[in-house]
Amino acid sequence: MGVRSEQGRVDGRRAKGERRRREIIEATLRVIEREGVSAVTHRVVAREAGVPTTATTYYFAGLHDLLVAALTTAAEDYAAQVNELASTTRLTRENDVEVLAGLLAEATGPRRERTIAEYELHLLAARRPTLRPAARRWVEVMAEICRALPLSEVAFRALVAAVDGLLVQALVADTPPTAEDFRPVLEYLIRPE
Repeated sequence: MGVRSEQGRVDGRRAKGERRRREIIEATLRVIEREGVSAVTHRVVAREAGVPTTATTYYFAGLHDLLVAALTTAAEDYAAQVNELASTTRLTRENDVEVLAGLLAEATGPRRERTIAEYELHLLAARRPTLRPAARRWVEVMAEICRALPLSEVAFRALVAAVDGLLVQALVADTPPTAEDFRPVLEYLIRPE
């Protein structure tokens, strides 16, 4: 579906430009997944995207702009995934631990490289303030996931901090943890009775 102009017509050039921009962002994320943030240059991203280097500099004047776009896209993609999960699986007191454990296992198993890239971008946000709003999207996503849980503000903040810690520990583990591995800790965090 193309981008519509003010007159309601599909603007093919704008749609092509948006596609090209998205391809460059996805290529940036692949580079970060494979080699880390330090490997991101206009030339490397252009090669990964299969476009001329001038295309990357046309859409993103500097590497900082490219990294902001990549972090924002990663955060929004994760939010979309969570929203899709929320629309198909209602988080309840009966399934909360299972659903959250499944998300963590997915993030550290099949999505491992993307999760590593997201954390690298989050650490970069500590040094670059313009990246911080996109990095904070993670807390918003967790709030969306946990909205149905009967947690106090302090318990919610502890859960988010613990999930961050669990993810970092899982990313450096030799073998990715399974949902079963995450369940006891999540159970304790959500229902510490």
